[in-house]
Amino acid sequence: MRKTTRSLVAVACAAVALTAAGCGTTSENTGQVQQQNPTKNCKGPDGKYTIGMSQANLAEPYRVRMDDDIRTAASKVPQFDVQFSDAAKDNSKQISDVENFVTKQVDLLMISPNEAAPLTDVVTKAYNKGIPVVVLDRKIEGEGYTTYIGADNVQIGRQAGEYFKNTLLPQGGKIVQIKGLSGSTPAAEREEGFRQGIQGSNIEIVATADGEWERSVGQQKMDALLKAHPDIQAVYAQNDPMAEGAYLAAQAAGRNDLKFVGIDGLPIPSGGIKAVEEGRLQATNLYPTGGAEAVEAAKKLLIDCQPVPKTQTLQTELITKENAAEVYARLNQS
Repeated sequence: MRKTTRSLVAVACAAVALTAAGCGTTSENTGQVQQQNPTKNCKGPDGKYTIGMSQANLAEPYRVRMDDDIRTAASKVPQFDVQFSDAAKDNSKQISDVENFVTKQVDLLMISPNEAAPLTDVVTKAYNKGIPVVVLDRKIEGEGYTTYIGADNVQIGRQAGEYFKNTLLPQGGKIVQIKGLSGSTPAAEREEGFRQGIQGSNIEIVATADGEWERSVGQQKMDALLKAHPDIQAVYAQNDPMAEGAYLAAQAAGRNDLKFVGIDGLPIPSGGIKAVEEGRLQATNLYPTGGAEAVEAAKKLLIDCQPVPKTQTLQTELITKENAAEVYARLNQS
């Protein structure tokens, strides 16, 4: 009886082991990450490569600029054909976009996810199929990607908070926060960093609203916030369009006394740097798009047959009236 029991246990254990291995199928189906050779698709400089770029939305100027930066950088690499998709803030649409790129057997996938959790599974499946994955700006959960390129959102939030504490409101005061899309990683990280930055001050965040990263939504939310909290002194918005929307709402309410700080610092006429130069925002915090760096990563993986770091952290800087013109000119140098 003991021998039979041991045999049954052995068979059961073997079955579990086989199921866990699953010849790659189980990992694909459950979202488990499989080890990949990042340069598997490399054919050298004589190859031709199709790259799929899945963008979260094109309603944000930042994302339009990201795609433009990718196009500009890719135009200098004749081996690359980059195809773009716009998820229009729809997780289901972005999942479908990624699946379409996988079906087309792209040589590399770039993605800036709308939200982390809903996109994790489909991106991990693409990665498990041997497609190198470059994640930009917003993260996914887990390790199912080749490289992540973005600035440190906690650091940027902390930088903004320290500016409030040391320069904008050194005596303290009441402020409101307008966050980005709740399910996106930058929204959580920029709030975390900001709260770290204002620690030890008398600054109080009296209310937070979700502005969905958009100017029009930021304006609507600010209108409501002003009615509920007329005694505020400043606004921390997690991107420049929401900060500009909040500024418009304040102007309409006759609140010329309020101060505004954003994030992005796009070097375009309608971007945050010009808003600082022209006095609508007191400051913005540079958040590079990573478009050029994404193309460089693709070049290393597909043409140079070289691995890339798992994380590539882009540098930020605080932009105020004092340095806005210089930063704008520098970022627009060809």
